Amino acid sequence: MVRIARSADSLFVVEHVEWSEHPVLQDAVLLAAFTGWNDAGDAATEAVGYLTRRYDCQRVAIIDPEYFYDFASVRPSVRLEGDDRRIDWPVNEVRLGELDDGRPLVTILGIEPRLRWRTFSEALLSVATQLSASTVVTLGALLTDTHHQAPVDVIGASNNEVINLELGLTPSQYEGPTGIIGVLNDSFHRGGFDSLSFWAAVPSYIGHNPSPKAALALVQEVVNFLDIPLGATDLQIAAASYDRQINELVESDPNLAEYAQQLLDEATDELTDMADNPQAMIDELEKFLRQQDE
Repeated sequence: MVRIARSADSLFVVEHVEWSEHPVLQDAVLLAAFTGWNDAGDAATEAVGYLTRRYDCQRVAIIDPEYFYDFASVRPSVRLEGDDRRIDWPVNEVRLGELDDGRPLVTILGIEPRLRWRTFSEALLSVATQLSASTVVTLGALLTDTHHQAPVDVIGASNNEVINLELGLTPSQYEGPTGIIGVLNDSFHRGGFDSLSFWAAVPSYIGHNPSPKAALALVQEVVNFLDIPLGATDLQIAAASYDRQINELVESDPNLAEYAQQLLDEATDELTDMADNPQAMIDELEKFLRQQDE
């Protein structure tokens, strides 16, 4: 059972983290995703957002945005609240809920920081330590040359040899540029946490469209790993609607339709290769990361 303590404030003095509650937890699971180029089709953030809603996770802290964003490129927004004008700053929220089996679920959802990644990683490492997280799962999504009707490919990666053996994951041999997900995974691993990351493939020709289909695939991987029920009815409905909408979009553009058909013709061989050789998907991820650097 999750317990919220309102004493021992000194235990929760973490630089750059503003606490509204002081949870005292055991064996928590921490799940994180960030908008940005780690998040093709908004799949990773939608997956974490879905699980945050499903388990009614309530905000217990935020990461102070002042140190981690260039507000000229990630601008705050203004809104009216009655007669008052409010400024909403880009923020990373730490929320807390409870899984079906009683384990605490901590979700971190926000925007990839623009500045001070090492300091940002240290802040999240402190959050995980204060909340007694034993397992950390990060989610990402990448653009690949796949057809929108094909099953979504998801790969897992971990710096932890035990996790790789238990889940049958292939240790990544990637060298090159990385995003905040890669930096966080390394920080959590070095901090002694059981950490891993799941990445979903999103078709490159429609990557600017939200992909509930890829989000659903990520949720499925998470619940399988945590051994909890799926319960993703709304995501399943959205994924079915996504296929219909993308079909209409593709059919309305002859060039896009021709390209999609070309991918579909190649899909059977490619899917077989990916199923038989997980390294093929890892190669796609590495190619994607290098393209971002270029």
